[in-house]
Amino acid sequence: MSLLNVDLGERSYPIIIRDKLLQEPSAWHSYLSSQVLVVTNETLAPMYGQSLQEDLRAAGLEQVELIALPDGEAYKTLETVNRIFDVLLEKRFNRKATLVALGGGVVGDMTGFAAACYQRGVNFVQVPTTLLAQVDSSVGGKTGVNHPLGKNMIGAFYQPQCVVIDLCVLDSLPERELSAGIAEVIKYGLIYDATFFDWLELNMDKLVARDHDALAYAIEKSCHTKALVVAEDEKESGLRAILNLGHTFGHAIEAHMGYGEWLHGEAVGAGMSLACDLSVRLGWLDESVKTRADVLLKRAGLPVHSPEGMQPADYLKYMAVDKKVLDKKLRLVLLKALGEAVVTEDFDHAALDETLKTYCQP
Repeated sequence: MSLLNVDLGERSYPIIIRDKLLQEPSAWHSYLSSQVLVVTNETLAPMYGQSLQEDLRAAGLEQVELIALPDGEAYKTLETVNRIFDVLLEKRFNRKATLVALGGGVVGDMTGFAAACYQRGVNFVQVPTTLLAQVDSSVGGKTGVNHPLGKNMIGAFYQPQCVVIDLCVLDSLPERELSAGIAEVIKYGLIYDATFFDWLELNMDKLVARDHDALAYAIEKSCHTKALVVAEDEKESGLRAILNLGHTFGHAIEAHMGYGEWLHGEAVGAGMSLACDLSVRLGWLDESVKTRADVLLKRAGLPVHSPEGMQPADYLKYMAVDKKVLDKKLRLVLLKALGEAVVTEDFDHAALDETLKTYCQP
């Protein structure tokens, strides 16, 4: 078992990584209260949700309820979060309740946001069931929902009590979802750890084949990097923004296509290719790094192109309302070198135009 710590003073919490944690909740139920609401989706409820509910009841918890939300990014809305509030109120959950987010990033973000809001804040635990959620969205306390005009524009920073990562859930993860998660793993190599990027080039075939040793190492390295960055900048006032490499482009793709058409990791994969291309055009990044990044993304099964029909104006429309826009100035996460990212508004917009034209088919 691996045990990492996100160091945030009084809000610090552990990340537990091990096989069969869902089958053995005794390893982490000390982080729960006597009142628990398990929040999952309709796909995962019969796979993991109902058995977890029974196991927690058997462990002697006073009240364990379950809600299964609609599955998909399209349902990451205030309306769906309101269904969580309905259950909490109908079942008379008090301020000592604990919400358990059992699912991918959509479930985790909505559950965390509901926990931040219900009675002005109750505890929650992240139990991510996708690789993307395990290495990214479950760690760091970002919670929220989408708006038709922008992704994750409504939310709160709210930290969980712990993060429980069961490697076994990845065995049944659809191939496309696995690839989407690997996008975020590759991101950590690009922005922070060139040695880890080298390791990924040597071990990508093992990750795609779901080798547990390789996955455990990649997840631990990714979570360790994110924990370090979050501890330095919890609310994204500076350093933490580097974690968004490719995300400004990716969020534009998701909003343009309609949430759910492209998975978040797929959009981020394409977005990282765009960010690398722009970094090369600015003279900041050696073209060989972009080539290596594109090859690795393709090996992971990820796109390195724009959606068919998407035009530069479509990107710019959504990028204009990105969370990183300050004082009407677009900020992007770009690369100075492999393992060295920078957040900047000081770039040649003509180079951005050229990148978008290159990636957009007429």
